[in-house]
Amino acid sequence: MEQNDIRGVLKRYWGFDRFRPLQEEVIRTVLANRDALVLMPTGGGKSLIYQVPTLAREGLCVVVTPLIALMKDQVDCLRARGIGAVAIHAGLSPRQIDVALDNCAYDPKMKFLYIAPERIASETLRLRLPRMNVRLIAVDEAHCISQWGYDFRPAYRQIAELRERCPEASVLALTASATGAVAEDIMQNLHFDEKRIFRGDFSRPNLSYAVRHTEDKNGQLLRIAENVPGSGIVYVRTREATEEIAAWLRQEGITAAAYNGGLPHTERALRQEEWMNGKVRVMVATNAFGMGIDKADVRFVVHYTLCDSLENYYQEAGRAGRDGARSYALLLVSPEDPDRVRRRFEADFPPLESVKDVYDKIGSYLRVEIGEGDRSSHTFNIHDFCAREHLYHGKVKSALELLEQNGYMSLSDEMENPARIIFCISRDDLYRIRCEKEELDPFIRTILRLYNGVFTEFRKIDELEIARWSGYTVERVKELLKRLWQMRIIRYIPSNRSPMITFLTERLPRADLYISPESYKFRRELTLERFDRMLRYAENDRQCRSALMEAYFGVENPADCGVCDLCLERKRRQRRSDDLSGRILNLLEEGALDVRELVARLACDPGQGAEAIDELLASAKISQLESGKVVKNR
Repeated sequence: MEQNDIRGVLKRYWGFDRFRPLQEEVIRTVLANRDALVLMPTGGGKSLIYQVPTLAREGLCVVVTPLIALMKDQVDCLRARGIGAVAIHAGLSPRQIDVALDNCAYDPKMKFLYIAPERIASETLRLRLPRMNVRLIAVDEAHCISQWGYDFRPAYRQIAELRERCPEASVLALTASATGAVAEDIMQNLHFDEKRIFRGDFSRPNLSYAVRHTEDKNGQLLRIAENVPGSGIVYVRTREATEEIAAWLRQEGITAAAYNGGLPHTERALRQEEWMNGKVRVMVATNAFGMGIDKADVRFVVHYTLCDSLENYYQEAGRAGRDGARSYALLLVSPEDPDRVRRRFEADFPPLESVKDVYDKIGSYLRVEIGEGDRSSHTFNIHDFCAREHLYHGKVKSALELLEQNGYMSLSDEMENPARIIFCISRDDLYRIRCEKEELDPFIRTILRLYNGVFTEFRKIDELEIARWSGYTVERVKELLKRLWQMRIIRYIPSNRSPMITFLTERLPRADLYISPESYKFRRELTLERFDRMLRYAENDRQCRSALMEAYFGVENPADCGVCDLCLERKRRQRRSDDLSGRILNLLEEGALDVRELVARLACDPGQGAEAIDELLASAKISQLESGKVVKNR
């Protein structure tokens, strides 16, 4: 592979003349069929590292990622460039999945197959894999494979099986945040041929980190919003806080909008679009906002409340200043916050019996009977569920994480869900209705031809596909489906956007549910340790904030950034010290002086004056006589 070939691919498809630091080195490693782990911050260009080598040679790249929204964005971007790419996820019908996998097996122009980790275990994929020319397995969010990772997902462990079924493929693991222990765990679990780590530059020289300990968070927030021009993000903990703070900012004359998971999708999309276009200056949001946001000129990110971990804080704060211009990341801490964080930790980490209770209630909420539901997916509105069951949102989220880690169910991020139907009557009753309602007969026959199993379970349908086969418009198809629903012939769930819960096994009786006490204890202690590291960052008043975070992610001997609040304070102290030192030396030109008299004549803070004298004594620029007076050395 010539250097010009991969640069030609870069130029042809992306219009860039040169690679960013580290990209070309990793691409050459991939083309040499070697495994590699890449630690690179968000926005560092990780996707190009597997896309360029795949386009520079024959074969398919399988990309494993848990982020369905990001998966769709990637596929859309590749297709817009004329590159063959498909994504397989729970939102597709069986027929759509079959077509996509067949294309990957038989069409040499198909270059990328994006799959969620849960999809690896499916029989449909297993049968197709041997027919695919898989040359590379790219594992995005690779920290999810590690038990030490902050977002551990057991389904990632199946990637080792995926590479066994694709023996010619090398593995490229990618993550924006991994400690040393996590990096080792990733390479071991993915069966690397040898340990090979490429570490990007985690420093952000244009991003000034700061922490403000204050009881007036609103005042601090207003100060940065008024003094720093440009757009910003304010992260808060709750949906209610997004609305309250956004309304308060608007009262102060700053255009602001709220963004949280409880808003309808269309409303969120509109608010995001207005913020992206600059019509709204500040977005006040929960952590539901940010993934996949590509706005380079964010000038400030304010965390109104503490994050759960340094990993999350680094990701969210790092959304500021991606264009390289000076930007600010401000963390606001009140005296009550540490205790509040610990109380939140206890609320977010429910006892084992509470986890079982959540499992049982979810099964009832989704109407999945005991003994049924294996590998079935269901739309799940967590906010509606919590309201109905009078449960705390954080508790339910933590319970779902434990249930996933123990192999019972998983919750996807929000996605476009297809319509689904199930017939509520027998075939004989349906035949009678078709005879009585002749105008409905062609439509019902079309559905029965296209979809199997509609009498026994909810099946995903494609209203556009039904329209093509029936000759109706999509609008007419939806009208007829609603009519059948009103006649109680079918149950119909229109297409929508929401997260989905997938049962990884059949629903079990509560008594048979087993949550490993060891895994529970391990995750609890790990979560608490991450809380503590976040608190230590907030309470740190000595070490450069950027260097502290780089060290956390395994960077050896990180340099001070020079622009965080602590580095700037050190510079100010140094300037004050240099100024005092010069004045002291000038005063001593007149002759020896008593220390107290010298400090008095400096007319400065006594502590600062004494400190400056001590520094001059240590550097031998002045000496102290037996009388106690100090004199300038000649």
